[in-house]
Amino acid sequence: MNKNYYAHETAVVDEGAKIGSGTKIWHFSHVMGGAEIGANCVLGQNVFVGNKVKLGNNVKVQNNVSVYEGVFCEDDVFLGPSMVFTNVINPRSVIERKNEFKKTLVKCGATIGANATIICGVTLGEYCMIGAGAVVTKDVRAFALMTGVPARQTAWVSRAGMVLGEDLICSETGEKYKLVNDQLKLVENE
Repeated sequence: MNKNYYAHETAVVDEGAKIGSGTKIWHFSHVMGGAEIGANCVLGQNVFVGNKVKLGNNVKVQNNVSVYEGVFCEDDVFLGPSMVFTNVINPRSVIERKNEFKKTLVKCGATIGANATIICGVTLGEYCMIGAGAVVTKDVRAFALMTGVPARQTAWVSRAGMVLGEDLICSETGEKYKLVNDQLKLVENE
């Protein structure tokens, strides 16, 4: 079989999994047969990707992350080491709730820090940044920096991940942003 991705010899990729070219799957990872992974992704050591999970292109999944059924990550998402997704609101070991999985959407360019927890059923907006150890219980706006337990917005960040000052100009790229109806927007050619 000719494959256009790399899987370490200890990785398990079940038959039927769709994996894009240039993707790398490292030690002791497991990709279920119903998963779809885009091009140029990296799955670190000990990563699990469940059935019906979709990862876009250029998604980085760091060590010890489980991406459970119901999670969809768009392009350019970063999932930090040991961060956690859930897919059931009220799990019990003796009650099967597989028909109650809640969807979680992580939009383009979002970053989730190490050891953060994302409670199922939320949407994380484009280029948002979830701080290490934060617990996200509700939807997150695009470009929002969320920290704490439960997570609260503490700042705005640019596409480059830099905290924005009052001028809403990225210190790294010079990109300009503006607030429109309490949502941060990138200023295009103004």
